[in-house]
Amino acid sequence: MKIYLEPVDVSKLAETAINPRDKLLVLTLFRLGCRVSEMLAIAVEDIDFTNSTVTIKHLKSRIKLKCPDCKAALSLTTIFCPTCGVKVESAVQEIKDVRRQRILPLEDNLLGLIKKFISSGGPVERNGRLVLFGINRHRAWQIVKNLAEKAGLPQIINADTGKIHSVSPHKLRDAFAVHAMKCDDSGNGMRLLQEHLGHASFNTTAKYRKIAGEEHRKWYQQLW
Repeated sequence: MKIYLEPVDVSKLAETAINPRDKLLVLTLFRLGCRVSEMLAIAVEDIDFTNSTVTIKHLKSRIKLKCPDCKAALSLTTIFCPTCGVKVESAVQEIKDVRRQRILPLEDNLLGLIKKFISSGGPVERNGRLVLFGINRHRAWQIVKNLAEKAGLPQIINADTGKIHSVSPHKLRDAFAVHAMKCDDSGNGMRLLQEHLGHASFNTTAKYRKIAGEEHRKWYQQLW
């Protein structure tokens, strides 16, 4: 078992794919480090072939809790409303959709594969858009899991909880983040990684430094 996939593991995964779509799916998830939902939403029109970039669109639903009396914002652990002081028996839930987008660079090899895939007629029309991958989220997870089993890749263990997971699209996103952190774990490198991954919180990005082990290793070496 491993804590995260390494680039050599991802190469094995991609080489196992017979279908060009499946190979592109694996490499897109890893090389871009995007969420599976973001990847499945990529359309041909989102790709800027001149500047070698792709626009990633992300829709996320968030639940906000409000006081039933004064409508003040509440946390999950709130017992008494901080604004009106009333005891909160049942908070009002409000679902809010947050739409974000970011522009990511495309490296030459991945861009070349995308061009070849498009020219071969790979993209599929969905809701008036020509998307690269005409599959749903469940199918994407199934493809990655099956390829990992065929490639003989080990399962992934969560270092914090000890839970064991199969190789999934999100593990390819994790692999990208850890690889980026190993290459550059400076403050600026972490800031760029946060921006690239689309993390709202810096703490979410910082966890990859812990997984990569570079911070602990440097600290230990400095002791001697």
